[in-house]
Amino acid sequence: MLSYLLRKLLLSIPVLFGVTVIVFAIAHAMPGDAVLAMITAEAPSSEELIAMRRGELGLDQPVYIQYLNWIGQILHGNLGRSFVNGRSVGDIIVERLPMTLELMGVALLVAFVIGTTLGVISALRQYKLTDYSLTLAGFVGVSIPDFFMGLLLVYVFALELRWLPSSGISTAGENFSLLDNLRHLILPAAALALFRAAIFMRYARAGMLEVLNQSYMRTAKAKGLKPRTITLRHGLRNALIPLVTVFGLALPTLFGGSVVIETIFQWPGIGLMFIDSVVNRDSPVIMGYVLITAIIVMLANLATDLAYSVLDPRVSYD
Repeated sequence: MLSYLLRKLLLSIPVLFGVTVIVFAIAHAMPGDAVLAMITAEAPSSEELIAMRRGELGLDQPVYIQYLNWIGQILHGNLGRSFVNGRSVGDIIVERLPMTLELMGVALLVAFVIGTTLGVISALRQYKLTDYSLTLAGFVGVSIPDFFMGLLLVYVFALELRWLPSSGISTAGENFSLLDNLRHLILPAAALALFRAAIFMRYARAGMLEVLNQSYMRTAKAKGLKPRTITLRHGLRNALIPLVTVFGLALPTLFGGSVVIETIFQWPGIGLMFIDSVVNRDSPVIMGYVLITAIIVMLANLATDLAYSVLDPRVSYD
């Protein structure tokens, strides 16, 4: 197991290097730069001032020099400084990351619990009305993109019914409280969770149907065990093994979805930070976001591999 971990960590080094090259190239291929993004009709700047500001930020240097400077900062544990406000990119991400992890964690947990439960129920009621209804709901769920679900929830529950707030993490002007934070979390988490709950349900149904036809399930029935014991103790654990892979694959899409959902609900996580950085052409923040996201996804996939070996004794990495 230890050698497997070391191999995976060593393999991640060239992958991360490739990520830095790609994200740097994309960030510098964007039209304009941070200096031009600051110029508006109300705040015009002269050519001399623009050139001086570019020189201060290092934007007048050749691209490969800029890349080497950025890589050198990363190797020293520094993601650079924002072109817009001068703050450390690492500090900005550390400040905002807990909000994104809260949103993604709740959404993933809700999607996994609801999707798995409905998938198991659908499998146990195969070819009955419940199965057909849940299957139809699953197809509808995977057909609705995150942004549309977010806008739909805002319209229904925030604008029409006025049951829940439509933006932010707490009510403006009030002291922060956990209950108020959870009220603000419901709609964005639901918008992220519903699509993924449908995916978990489809895989849970397929996994449970496969397990129900195994010989050890028939043996358990022949022993006279209660149906609930057979389902939970002998069936559910094996049916959940494929979901571990789905769990790991859901993380990259969650980061992509959180960018959209945080923008719609003005949730102040790193997704909203990324959009603001793109608008302002703040390339150090853009590159820092993508690099940190890539590291988190790689670590999550590694944890998924380890969980897979724990749940299924047939899987060995020695």
